[in-house]
Formats: sequence, structure tokens, C-alpha cells
Amino acid sequence: MQQPFDVVTLFLLLDIAEAGSLTAGAERASMTPSAASQRISKLEHAIKQPVLTRLPRGVQLTEAGEILTSRARLFRREMRAASGDLEAIRGLERGTVRLGSFPTVSASLLSDALKEYHARWPGVDVRVQSAVRPRLLEMLNSSEVDLALLWSYSWTDEAERSLSLEPLMEDETLLLIPIDDERAGGEVRVSDLSSGRWIIRNDDHPAAEVLYRSCRAAGFEPEVVYEAHDYQEIEAMVAAGVGIAMVPRLAVVHHRSDVRTARFAPADSVPTRVIYVASLARRQYTPAMYAVSRALRGAADRIATAAIA
Repeated sequence: MQQPFDVVTLFLLLDIAEAGSLTAGAERASMTPSAASQRISKLEHAIKQPVLTRLPRGVQLTEAGEILTSRARLFRREMRAASGDLEAIRGLERGTVRLGSFPTVSASLLSDALKEYHARWPGVDVRVQSAVRPRLLEMLNSSEVDLALLWSYSWTDEAERSLSLEPLMEDETLLLIPIDDERAGGEVRVSDLSSGRWIIRNDDHPAAEVLYRSCRAAGFEPEVVYEAHDYQEIEAMVAAGVGIAMVPRLAVVHHRSDVRTARFAPADSVPTRVIYVASLARRQYTPAMYAVSRALRGAADRIATAAIA
């Protein structure tokens, strides 16, 4: 059903009532007295009753005019409050960003980024949902989250074209070994690890695929002795001497004191994964989303710098 009046006309009526005359009200509303008079006449015609009584000097509201101006006054107050809220969002004083993530990056890059974010913009709430990659894609496409952290290997199915992907960093694959292993801190060749006993992530985890692809490219099949549910379990088993493991760097940014890492020789081309922050391609970033993206990039740069050092 079409409304018999519009916001401009309601605010004009309010201006006229507060100014005490049609001419003064029109000036407040930045329109000519003629245009203002036409709008009021159109309103009265639409509601089939007068809103103003013309007096020798000024105007007086009718009962209908009183009703409309009281509503207009409330609405104008809410509109001004909304403008203030929007300004606060622009100034990053308030707001919410819904972010999708996955455990490895949450425990490293994201936690570092959120420390900076909350210190700089404490009034902006970041709500995180952690999930596996297929679920993260679902949440993005259904707008359950505004942004999502994703990973991708060279063989991973490409994300839908509906997504905008901003690369944050390359997450290098490392060899995880016990603290007393002489290879710690050095560089190793995959072919020299053919007699190794390996610990992997179970349930067809992508990190296990990295191991199998790398070992087969080096001409051998790895001997897997332990299948773990998470990287914390892998670290514990490596520390205990059960075996060695291939892990993404982000998985061991905050590693145990009784394990160490070694890098693979570039010639082996051990697969690495790229970490992205993703959004719907049609989604326009809010200031808070830009701030989250900036904080994530800063954390990624710090991790990359630490890796080089």
C-alpha cells in the first residue's frame, strides 16, 4: 500500500510548525515558499484533511498536523541517531565484523592480528566462526560471515568466482623434528628422509597429501606410523621420538620447546599453501572490514619477517 506522504514532506511540515510560518519553514527546508505550499496541499489532498490552519500571521497545526509532526519529530530524532551511528562506524568506534577462520590460522596469524585490532579499535566487535574449508565457503556464499580466512594448495579446487581473494602470505611447509636432531635449523632433501617414520594428520587432511606428493616425487613411499587429530598431537609425538612430520609453518609458529624445524631444499619443490582473506566479490567492504583486513596483513607480514630472520 502506497503511503500518502513522504519523509521530505513530513520534515517540511515539522519545520513549518517549529518556525511558525510556511515561509520560514520553507527556508529551513531549503525550498521556495511556492514549492513548500504545493507539497503541503498535496499532503492534505492525500490524507483528505488539512494539516495547517492559515492565520493572518503564521500558521497553526490542526489535529492531523499535530499527529504527523509528533511522528516526524520522533523519526527525525532516529534518523539523526542513525547518522551518528554511521559516523561512528566510519570512525571505527563501533560495529561488528563476522569472520570465518580455521584452527591453524586462528592459533597463529589471526590471534596476532586480533591483538592489534582490539588495541586500536576496541569498540568494533569481531565475531569468529572456525570451520573446515568447505564450510567456510558455504558461510561466505550464504553471507553468514563477512570475511573468511582460506588456504589453498596448487591442486586445491578453486574457490567459486563469486569470491574475491586477497593473498596474505605463503605458508611454507617445514620438517618437524625432535630438539636433539642435528638437522634442526638447517636444510634437508626429501630424498634423504626415505627411511624416516612419519606422523601425519588423519582423515585425508591436506597436510598428509603434501607428504605423499613430496615423497613420491622423491621416489619413495613414506612409512606412516602415527595418524594424529591435530598439530598439537603431532608435536607431542615428534617430541617423544615416535617420528617426524611435515607441517605448515603456521601450525608451529608457537611450537613446543622440545621440537625444532628444518627447511626443505628449494629444489624439492615441497608444496606450500597460500593463505587468503576472502569475501563475496559483490560485497563492498565496510571500514571495519578494511581494518580487519589491514590487521591480518600486518600479522602476516610479521610472521614472514620472522621466518626470514
